[in-house]
Amino acid sequence: MKKLVSILLMMSLLFTLAACSGGDNPAAGSEGKTLRVAMECAYAPYNWAQEDDSNDAVPIAGSSQYANGYDVMMAKKIADALGYELEIVKLDWDSLIPALISGDVDLNIAGQSITADRLKEVDFTTPYYYASIVTLTLKDSPYASAQGIAGLAGGTCTSQLGTVWYDVCLPQIADANILPAQETAPAMLVALESRAVDYVVCDMPTAMAAVQVYDDMVILDFTDTDNNFQVSEEEINLGIAVQKGGAELLEGINGVLSGMTVDDFEALMDQAISIQPLSE
Repeated sequence: MKKLVSILLMMSLLFTLAACSGGDNPAAGSEGKTLRVAMECAYAPYNWAQEDDSNDAVPIAGSSQYANGYDVMMAKKIADALGYELEIVKLDWDSLIPALISGDVDLNIAGQSITADRLKEVDFTTPYYYASIVTLTLKDSPYASAQGIAGLAGGTCTSQLGTVWYDVCLPQIADANILPAQETAPAMLVALESRAVDYVVCDMPTAMAAVQVYDDMVILDFTDTDNNFQVSEEEINLGIAVQKGGAELLEGINGVLSGMTVDDFEALMDQAISIQPLSE
């Protein structure tokens, strides 16, 4: 979290200087326009689908369902600040970036890491959350007492498809029996709950949401140890993706983010976790 503080302070300074230079308002001309924001709507606490508009949920385009979660709350803040009408578009994880490239949507707010590979295809804002990596297992598992990733050696595991959790973290566990990746975060949690795997790897918000739903799960956080997962800054800084060349929109969103503090981000995430659905 100290890393996120440094990043946010630096970006706040940069945007303060930019504002003083007298640049154009990036939200100019946005009145009456719709901001199409894509997400899975299946990735609590970042985003999920629900059957009603409780807790200020937003309708999902082309559906009778509503979207809510941290990403939806962030989308509402951005749309309100920049003068857009908000539309939430539900897409599969692997469809998010192609939809942005094709122009079918304007933004992806979906818990995506700002990786070098993704930056070849889309642009990202400054981080809107810093997501440390943790492990989830069952309380009665022999792995529940692990003090570092060495204690996970030989276990059967999985995580979500197309994530740093699966592609980067799981291979660091010695002799791990890595099963095929799960399509969604809820599917990953079901694999653990059903004991198809010994543990899963995810980020802290996903784990915090999981233990509220599944009282037999426990979080293993190796962050302050010398035996933690090795990940780069780009892999744990989450950003909002925009289409290449969308400098005006990118600047506008970064301006909104620069006006938020670390406490603001954490309060929003705590709120999302507190209202997440009891089942997926």
